[in-house]
Amino acid sequence: MKIIIPNRLIGLRLDAAISEMLPELSRNKITSWIKSGKILIDSNPFKPKEKVLGGEIIEMNVSPETETNWIAEDIKLDIVFEDDEILILNKPSGLVTHPGAGNTHGTLANGILFARPELNQLDRAGIVHRLDKDTSGLMVVAKTETAKLSLIKQLESHSVSREYSAIVYGSMVTGGMVDEPIGRDSVNRQKQAVTKGGKPAITHYRVIEKFKNFTLIKAILETGRTHQIRVHMSHIGHPLLGDFTYGGRVKFPKGAKEELKVAIKEFPRQALHAKKLSIIHPADNKNFSWRSKLPEDLDTMINILREYDS
Repeated sequence: MKIIIPNRLIGLRLDAAISEMLPELSRNKITSWIKSGKILIDSNPFKPKEKVLGGEIIEMNVSPETETNWIAEDIKLDIVFEDDEILILNKPSGLVTHPGAGNTHGTLANGILFARPELNQLDRAGIVHRLDKDTSGLMVVAKTETAKLSLIKQLESHSVSREYSAIVYGSMVTGGMVDEPIGRDSVNRQKQAVTKGGKPAITHYRVIEKFKNFTLIKAILETGRTHQIRVHMSHIGHPLLGDFTYGGRVKFPKGAKEELKVAIKEFPRQALHAKKLSIIHPADNKNFSWRSKLPEDLDTMINILREYDS
């Protein structure tokens, strides 16, 4: 198996970078494979502590029994578009993108392998980017090695355009841009945070509809850090509705009626949906775009906010 380390991981230790790209494998196992020569860079051995320069070709010469096998499972997929090179999927909230610690089954990747068994020949079943478990929306999956490499390069060069819809706390006056680095939270390593030592991260946002105590925004990623929109919106004082990780406990508007309180309290996830995806098609270099309707839970919440603003 071969993978290419993207430029976004430049400066990390090589063992840490490979671990980030292959979260289903333990860091200790990756380190031991490096030391034993089962993982090479451009066919040469290296030390785990060496730094990423960007673009390294990693060769993983591990036997099948030591690799993590993703099992095909009959999971319903919402396929928006498909041709010989790519799949465009509309992921529902609550579905993990691929197997990892604590989630070995029931993921989008398991469903992809059932629907398209031939993708078992591709690393990570052709998945080149992911959405958080509770984020819904559009994803692209490669069906060939050529398409995978093209999409990875596009993601790295920021030529893939990803537009999200989100409901945030507070009534925003106007849109803007957040240009703040993101890295591991120094206190809680399971979280991300704006930190000086983090990786560059840029989020553009625009106001779509204002309510008394909430705002529906469009967020466009210029970079693709973990939890980027959630971290950036929280950083500027507008955390996402339903995001307990970065928004803290449930907050009710002053004087809110009981029905609105119930709707806010019972909203099941962070209010975030990947609404639009634009890529350069790997086969003909033409620009393609797809849009996804807001899922029912977000649409219902927006209508409730409209009702209580009237």
